[in-house]
Amino acid sequence: GDRENIMRWEHGSTMLSPNLPSIDDVEGKRIPQGLPPVVDAHVHIFPGNIFSAIWAWFDENAWPIRYRLTASDVLACLLSRGVNHVVALQYAHRPGISQMLNQYMVERCREFPGRVTGLAAVFPGEENAKEILKEAFAHGLMGVKLHAHVQCFDMNAKEMDVIYQFCESEQKPILMHVGREPNSVAYRCDPYEICSAAKLETVLQNFPRLRICVPHLGFDEIGVYRKMIEKHDTLWLDTTMMLADYFPLKDTFELKDYRADRVMYGSDFPNIPYAWDRELKRLRNSGLPQEDLEWILEKSAAHFFGFASVSQGR
Repeated sequence: GDRENIMRWEHGSTMLSPNLPSIDDVEGKRIPQGLPPVVDAHVHIFPGNIFSAIWAWFDENAWPIRYRLTASDVLACLLSRGVNHVVALQYAHRPGISQMLNQYMVERCREFPGRVTGLAAVFPGEENAKEILKEAFAHGLMGVKLHAHVQCFDMNAKEMDVIYQFCESEQKPILMHVGREPNSVAYRCDPYEICSAAKLETVLQNFPRLRICVPHLGFDEIGVYRKMIEKHDTLWLDTTMMLADYFPLKDTFELKDYRADRVMYGSDFPNIPYAWDRELKRLRNSGLPQEDLEWILEKSAAHFFGFASVSQGR
């Protein structure tokens, strides 16, 4: 069955491989009852031609994407089902397209005033990186999304400093996929060579006022990252795909052991192989105290990205 297929992957090979299973679970029409307000802090939108290319890549190298929607429909889908606020992300897979992506993001955010926080794209090392970000922030984008597996940057390389310095000075956060998994031989670089919690520690030390969020709980160095958020007030993690029981994990983890004010919920919608609310159901049934759920589902993201929290003052 599905579980057997997944358990065949072992690290040493790679976490992603062709023909990963789709989980045909039932989706709810609304956010599960009993949860506090929900911010989805990890949602992908792209122009149609790039989305199509991403879906084709996933078909060939990973899992079947269940929700093949336009960017506007991605946002409308979540907001109409009761998600309070969405953080929308893109990344530039090559130099020269960041400004186009940022303009596209600004336009999508304007379709849902006050309900979508958009992040800027920039390709590390591209010419005018600072000017690209300056323009994006001037148009209302609230941070930066970087993806080491796709963009193949070393987070300690000199070319990264312009991005870190400008984001730190503007107090704009970075959502940076620098965990080593989920990995694929289809990437142009080996995430195990360029990604590590130790490298990120250097960034946190060199840029002490820069807020950084690492998605997927820092998969596969989950235990190390859990300790790092105890130590660093400028580091957050998001839960993306880690609550879905989809990947085999060598480290089991319990959210109750985490510093809840440094963990935020994200779905990876629409690029997922299961129901949009699968992880929300897991959170509803987690037994976590209400206060922790409020942090994970909303307040942590509001603090990190700098938008107003619905539950402030409650």
